[in-house]
Amino acid sequence: MIEDTTYDAFLGGKVHALQPKRGFRSGIDAVLLAASVPAKSGETVLEIGCGVGVASLCLNARVAGLAITGIELQSDYAGLAKQNAATNNADFTIFCADLRALPADLRQKQFTHVMMNPPYFDRTQGHAATDTGRDVALAGDTPLADWLDIGIRRLAPKGTLTIIQHITRLPEVLSAVSGRLGSIHLRPIAAHSSAAPGLFLLQAKHSGRGPFELMLPLVMHGSQAKQGDIESYTPQVKAILRDGASFSIRDPA
Repeated sequence: MIEDTTYDAFLGGKVHALQPKRGFRSGIDAVLLAASVPAKSGETVLEIGCGVGVASLCLNARVAGLAITGIELQSDYAGLAKQNAATNNADFTIFCADLRALPADLRQKQFTHVMMNPPYFDRTQGHAATDTGRDVALAGDTPLADWLDIGIRRLAPKGTLTIIQHITRLPEVLSAVSGRLGSIHLRPIAAHSSAAPGLFLLQAKHSGRGPFELMLPLVMHGSQAKQGDIESYTPQVKAILRDGASFSIRDPA
């Protein structure tokens, strides 16, 4: 049980969430992921690896009338996600399960949207953290290809898959979705205009027929100011982080 927690605000206070004081803590990546899912009221969403639920709760705050399901491996994090769902009055059901062994009822369901923020690092490359929760979130034992395979299988026809991931894992992601999903749009994310992208958002569509498109990067800061300084964020990023604005991966600029 996680006893030492903080109570954090997201989207300018529209979302509040309990998080471990030590261990893996959701932040900007979760907010960007939620902002980029093109969900509409009445649709269903599956978040694979939901942690304490921040991304799903941010999406819920932006789009009313969603039915959201989360899968989380770590029971302590799943427990916090359930508390956070209740606090934020979200239609958000959390299952504590290994994504490779989903409950039977989930294996029979399809969702309008699937979103995920898988571990950024490959355990086989030596990445590990001393805190167990942080280690599972940042590296974990489940191959990235399995995350994507399971996410694709849960997509309804014409549904979208959205993923945020470290730029070094782009080849793996493209390999996993190519030939299975179409209308693939890729948006690199850079700290500032002169920096190489460190992350990317990718969105693809079940039965999509559109071509692959590489979009211009989303630039986080207007200058080379220290990352995390809210006043240095670009107006677009400020609107996402503070106001819960949506963000389309598919926009040309």
